[in-house]
Amino acid sequence: MTLSRFVTKNAFRNKRRSILTILSIAFSLLLLTLMMTIWRAFYLDEGSAESAERLVVRHRVSLTFNLPGFYREKIRAVPGVVAVVPVSWFGGTYKDQKPENFFARFGTDPEEFFKVFRDIQMPADQVTAWQRDRQGAIVDDTLAAKYGWKLGDRIILQGDIYPVDLELHIRGIFHSTPDNKSVYFNAKYVEEAVDFFKGRAGTFSILAASPGDVSKIASAVDEMFRNSPQPTKSESEKAFGLEFVAMLGNVKAFILMICSAVVFATLLVSANTMAMSIRERTREVAVLKTLGFTRQGVLSLFVSEAVALALLGGLIGIGLAYGLIFMVTHSPQFFSFYNLKVTPGMWASALFVSGLVGLMSSLIPSYHASQVNIVDGLRHIG
Repeated sequence: MTLSRFVTKNAFRNKRRSILTILSIAFSLLLLTLMMTIWRAFYLDEGSAESAERLVVRHRVSLTFNLPGFYREKIRAVPGVVAVVPVSWFGGTYKDQKPENFFARFGTDPEEFFKVFRDIQMPADQVTAWQRDRQGAIVDDTLAAKYGWKLGDRIILQGDIYPVDLELHIRGIFHSTPDNKSVYFNAKYVEEAVDFFKGRAGTFSILAASPGDVSKIASAVDEMFRNSPQPTKSESEKAFGLEFVAMLGNVKAFILMICSAVVFATLLVSANTMAMSIRERTREVAVLKTLGFTRQGVLSLFVSEAVALALLGGLIGIGLAYGLIFMVTHSPQFFSFYNLKVTPGMWASALFVSGLVGLMSSLIPSYHASQVNIVDGLRHIG
């Protein structure tokens, strides 16, 4: 019998207890992987290289307040600014209020949109067609596939924030990574129909000459409008997105607390299981030593069993988390500007945690077992 076969058989000596231990570790690693996925999406994912060169300018008080349209030309004059485009949230309703029919809808300037959002890809002829049609719109390819939209199709957005229904013609289907599931149309269409929105913009998106210019541009823009009736707040695209996360509270502390609790609970479960298993095998330890096993050999056997169980449970838990996240992100009801996925690095990190839990939980009881005297072990009854 090989050493690996010996470890496997002993790990499942008590099948019920081993299976319950594996399931408890799997559930813990499922939760841990979900938290790690959210953490990565919110705080670690930097997006595309182009997004690192973009800023968002909004009203300092709240996103519910618009900015004057003439700010655009003033911002354009700031050193380091390559292009500026208005991006205004329209809201509205497509078909009905069901969650599966929700997606982002923005009014913008077709003439300069692709100068700022260079990571959005669309054929040149479709770009031209959109720029020539005041009622034209471009849609994300994921949305197009979901609703069966084709070039030339008509979609109607019922206004709620703005008292106007938009009849839009699909002039382009674009691709972005990750999918932003958005529809963009000419903001002039809304300006012509709604008096209070004329010459206004919800936000301005800026393309900087380099990532190093982002902070300088943000400071210069905010300083320029500091004493105006509509002061601004300029920040990187990443920071702008994190403001929505901050509305939920201290998400970082919440995730860290959950992760710490999960690891601690898993450690307790695994330690209890290993202590019970090793205590029941005191006589077996004595027999192994009689056959020539050293203290280090006994120690490595018990530790290997614990690590094997923990890794198996971790692998199951991570696999379940991967499947769950895949189903959620591909659900018709799901919408997020964040890229939620389980990366290879997260697989490795979660497996490392599960292996470490197995090691830490078994180290002390395995060490005590390895110190058992042969005579005392053979006399043990339990």
